[in-house]
Amino acid sequence: WKSDSVLEMNLPEGNLSLQARQIKKAATYYEIEFSWNDANLSFADILHAVGKVPLPPYIRRDVDKDDADRYQTIFAAHEGSVAAPTASLHITPQVVADLEAKGIQTKHLTLHVGAGTFKPVKSETMEEHLMHAEWFCISASTINELLQNPDRLIIPVGTTCLRTLETLYWIGLKLVKQMPVNFSGIALEQWEVYSLKADVSRDEALGALLHYMQEHKMEELITRTQILIAPSYTFRLCHALVTNFHQPQSTLLLLVAAFIGPQWLEVYQYALNHNYRFLSYGDSGLLWLKQSY
Repeated sequence: WKSDSVLEMNLPEGNLSLQARQIKKAATYYEIEFSWNDANLSFADILHAVGKVPLPPYIRRDVDKDDADRYQTIFAAHEGSVAAPTASLHITPQVVADLEAKGIQTKHLTLHVGAGTFKPVKSETMEEHLMHAEWFCISASTINELLQNPDRLIIPVGTTCLRTLETLYWIGLKLVKQMPVNFSGIALEQWEVYSLKADVSRDEALGALLHYMQEHKMEELITRTQILIAPSYTFRLCHALVTNFHQPQSTLLLLVAAFIGPQWLEVYQYALNHNYRFLSYGDSGLLWLKQSY
């Protein structure tokens, strides 16, 4: 695709015409300018008109009409995610009812999963990999719930949920230490946590974050995290994890290795030996943190 050429798509519905022009080609992404001939349509309208359900790239088939339902969780409420947080595909209304019957509380947060979740680690070393940043939204009431129940087990459903919860601790730590936090951009960058001294307790960090939100009259925290969780990371909030089985050379597998330690090899070998299904439409597991705090 030459930078000076324009791709054009014409749709019979309302004589809609969509153009795409390449602005910039970088090492890991393209910058594209879209334009269309109907000023009454938003870009979201255009996506619905010409787009397809964005199945993961390793599902090598055309989109099926059933994918609009199957590749969606029961928690979906807002537009903005280009991939389903696939561990949640295992959660049905009956599962939620069974959890509630056992006294297990569930809390929701909003994840805008990005296409970068499928980006493989192609660099020679982990340090050279550029981690994607993803938007999330969490309410002050949920953070207060975490703060008021320090003895309850926290079990995120999905790696993106885990990354979000762990990010809360580090943002709070930065606030305690009076470090700048770029809430409108990336609040926590890729390698930042590995250079921070974690000498602030969980409750201090969450308390500082909640205080900041109350002080600024924020009912919800909306920001981005770029945290890359890999072996040597010490987990601050989460005790167990529900997640699918991930592919080699992925940051998701790095996270699993950090969470359960070297035992991840045994877990994955068992899954292979017993024909477990991997990836988005695959099986899931409950993994327990390898160490206590």
